[in-house]
Amino acid sequence: MDIVKPEQVGMSSERLARIQSHLNSRYIKPGKISGCVTLVARKGKVCYLDALGTADRERNVAMQNNTIVRMYSMTKPVTSVAIMMLYEQGRLALTDPVHKFIPEFETLKVFETGSYPVFASSAPARPMTIKNLLTHTSGLTYEFMRATNVDYTYRKMKIGTWAPGDTNQTLIEKLVQVPLEFSPGERWNYSVSTDVLGRVVEAVSGMRLRDYFEQAILSPLGMTETGFEIPQQHTSRFAACYQFNPKNQPVLADDPLDSAFANRTFDSGGGGLVSSITDYFKFCSMLLNGGIFNEQRILGPRTVEYMTQNHLPNNADIAAFAMGKFSEDTYAGIGFGLGFAVKLDPAKNSNLGSVGEYYWSGAASTLFWIDPKEEMIVIFLTQLMGNTEYNFRGELQSLIYSSIEE
Repeated sequence: MDIVKPEQVGMSSERLARIQSHLNSRYIKPGKISGCVTLVARKGKVCYLDALGTADRERNVAMQNNTIVRMYSMTKPVTSVAIMMLYEQGRLALTDPVHKFIPEFETLKVFETGSYPVFASSAPARPMTIKNLLTHTSGLTYEFMRATNVDYTYRKMKIGTWAPGDTNQTLIEKLVQVPLEFSPGERWNYSVSTDVLGRVVEAVSGMRLRDYFEQAILSPLGMTETGFEIPQQHTSRFAACYQFNPKNQPVLADDPLDSAFANRTFDSGGGGLVSSITDYFKFCSMLLNGGIFNEQRILGPRTVEYMTQNHLPNNADIAAFAMGKFSEDTYAGIGFGLGFAVKLDPAKNSNLGSVGEYYWSGAASTLFWIDPKEEMIVIFLTQLMGNTEYNFRGELQSLIYSSIEE
């Protein structure tokens, strides 16, 4: 990957150098994270790429620019792009009920009262649509929310916990046994919605999700290090994953030589991909370029523009429309599009940035954002489960936006 001097794209070398010193002094040296790699690109050129620390602390393997990591929920934008490719082909509509493609969902009910395994429930006010899944307004939830009897049931039934033999269809078979948190369209709640979209992709395309990804997105973009499991030949470049430990340094959660991401059966559209910073940069570049990268058109420019608008009712931010409180940062001033959070009001959000910036993150503290106004892409990869413990995004936004000079 060619790297230009920051001044060639209107940024300050001296100020961008603060990223390294900040991450080293605040996170690497104190042992809060094992290692990380950061990329900044502007006007189509990478102007900062730096790997720090170790990818595997136990074996003293250095973090590299080609280290492969677990992307978790940074998988969601890829699945959303896959859905919108089918939308562009006229094979589904955003207003289509989900049960058109997943017949089992026609029987879904909404929680009224009760607790696992006995509930009182009622018919939803309206069917769940493809757009509800894309915008997390479906009524589904996640097992880690720890707020309601419904998410407690997800934990009891291990919904959202991957096990050998699981597939997108076995996920559906579990979900239809549990009521929704609310009628689709009434609230925003982070959830397994994008995993359900993965099953929709399979139903519409007639292909396993990993095969559709490879044919439609990964191969055309040259994303050769991205997939739903870690191949044996890439194990030496696969980072260890750690769990936040409030009493000491993070503890090993997933060993790269004996990983849960090897020999997988569940193609999780919501959180299953592994990738590298160079591969994910190709995906982000495609989006920033209006759906095309290296002469490979994935989406039309109007589709990308539509996906990155706020789709919450009355242009509400998530803070006003959310049921749950899970987030890597504040919901204030942040809307939600078709697969991405969208910055509506930087002042209200209390972080530097631009109106129209869109982004998401992953459970192991990975993050990215794309700023069309500044023609900028930022990607930060580390492997620390417990992604709400540190404000990586806010700190990087302060460091990077203050480096723009023209």
